[in-house]
Amino acid sequence: MIGMEALLEILAASRVRYIFGNPGSTELSLNDVLVGDGRFEYILGLHELPVTAMADGYAQASGELGVVCVHVSPGLGNAMGMLFNAYSSGTPLLLIAGQQDRRLQVREPALVGDMVSVARPWTKWSVEVQRVEDVPTVVRRAVQTALTPPTGPVFLSVPVDVQLESTANLDLSAPHIPSRRVRPPADALNEAAELLAQARKPAILAGSRVTEADGVGELVALAERLGAPVLSEQQTSHGRLPMPADHPLYAGTLSLWAAGVRESLEDFDVIFVVGMNLLRQFIYGEPPRPVPEHVRLIHLDERAWEIGKNYPVEIGLLGDPKAGLAELAQTVSEIQSPELVGAAAQRTQEYAARRFAEREALLADIETQWDLRPMATTAFMGALSRALPPDAALVDEAPTTQGHLLETLGVFADPTGYFGQRGWALGWGVGCAVGVKLAWPDRPVVALVGDGAAIYGIQGLWTAAHYHIPVVFLIANNAQYKILKVAGAVMQLPQAAQGKYLGMDLVDPEVDFLGLARSFGVEALRVTEPEALSEAVRDSLHRTEPILLDVTIER
Repeated sequence: MIGMEALLEILAASRVRYIFGNPGSTELSLNDVLVGDGRFEYILGLHELPVTAMADGYAQASGELGVVCVHVSPGLGNAMGMLFNAYSSGTPLLLIAGQQDRRLQVREPALVGDMVSVARPWTKWSVEVQRVEDVPTVVRRAVQTALTPPTGPVFLSVPVDVQLESTANLDLSAPHIPSRRVRPPADALNEAAELLAQARKPAILAGSRVTEADGVGELVALAERLGAPVLSEQQTSHGRLPMPADHPLYAGTLSLWAAGVRESLEDFDVIFVVGMNLLRQFIYGEPPRPVPEHVRLIHLDERAWEIGKNYPVEIGLLGDPKAGLAELAQTVSEIQSPELVGAAAQRTQEYAARRFAEREALLADIETQWDLRPMATTAFMGALSRALPPDAALVDEAPTTQGHLLETLGVFADPTGYFGQRGWALGWGVGCAVGVKLAWPDRPVVALVGDGAAIYGIQGLWTAAHYHIPVVFLIANNAQYKILKVAGAVMQLPQAAQGKYLGMDLVDPEVDFLGLARSFGVEALRVTEPEALSEAVRDSLHRTEPILLDVTIER
């Protein structure tokens, strides 16, 4: 057995089905061996950026290992933005690159580089295999490292001679992933339950790791028991919804800006944080401390680094979010008096009324702006909300367009169906949606991508066309990098305050997304009317081929 065959044996034992890649000379043995190996499907992409995003999306949706193979040093360089996204998301990803033959390396051959050092900052583990005999051990360890909480990407460099060298008597045992259901200590859970039960006005800040731990039901139970609103993490790390968006206690997303965060949290006396980074801010702003000083913090997470990282906590709970939430909800129910239960019910009614009013106000806004042209973003989201079925998955890389409007409209009753950017390296949405659809072939998948972001990973359309992957790609086309204009206003830049911008408008000429899509083999339509958008999305969800809808919105 040669080294590359041994590598594939461990991946097969790890239930890997898809290998995403863009081949090169230092990875040719992988493609050669795969010709006769029916256990895997190789998904070809035209550039390492969308290919890595595909593996990221597949891993996030399936909960399994995402595997991507890129071409030596330049290929790793092309993939680095998406590796940063995967690292920010904690995606269980195995990124593989071939390395030049070790017999050549002392002569500094073409393409060689210290890839292990390059990848190390954005991985849990980065390593180069030095002996063919070590291939099974290294791959097994890589798989276990990626999938063991806190999950995250790993990088594996495999020299060409190691790939091709043969050996016998290898240990090809399957990787073993330990159970993640590690509960926090009982005494700390009891202390947290007492503090939450006695709180005058508790709140919950919840993040993506709740959903990834399959803890949504347990979070809902705790929120209902406490009568506590649930706010999800800021857009900078808002990858998965932690709670159904139509639940009366779901209170939306924290503001990107410090003043907005503080305003949202000012009235609460105890805040329970679970499965999120507190806080991952975007741009510095006043006040310097967004979390009010009087708030007593409890933080439950599987990532010890995040507990008390930026703001001191009164109680830190290290453990699995699902297991910790379940036990916490049970303990709270046991110690709550009838008076406290009644107070929680009263709070629930108040928050439900507030959420209903927010939704009604947004619907009124949509109605008011329905006839504006180019289409208003509120009308865009209103039209999309009318077309998305309950089981739809939405990959969102259009933050200034979506703006959490779909959540306010209660679209995501199933929170697993929302995938948001977490690293903010652009170009992720197109490829991610392809990976999500491969993981969930029976669920409709829509990619909502800003025009600026789409350009970075547009080559992913070819993969969707080549493998007949029926994703609906929606381009939110406002011909600008709008997030930068918003950031300029927040930073109070003098020229931005006057509406003057350099290098932020995609005009003269505008990008021809219809021509781009068709050149990659994807059918494309331009949509300018909200009613036409709803109809086009509904019709497209039943296709067996991908389609791109270029939606012209307010400039």
